[in-house]
Amino acid sequence: MKRTAVASSTLNSVGYDSQTMTLELEFTSGDVYQYFDVPVEVYLKLRQSESLGRFFNERIKENYRFIKL
Repeated sequence: MKRTAVASSTLNSVGYDSQTMTLELEFTSGDVYQYFDVPVEVYLKLRQSESLGRFFNERIKENYRFIKL
């Protein structure tokens, strides 16, 4: 999945596949995770968030199935 670099102290890059509703996040640690069944609205709100790390912790982290790649 293609990811886009973001300005964040938590995340390096963010990608989204609208067909599978999969969100892919690369953290500053270098770890990459995929989160499943994430609505496009959540992805868009993440991208528009003033604090991507806070948005991730509050809206994504505990709310969606995920795997570490």
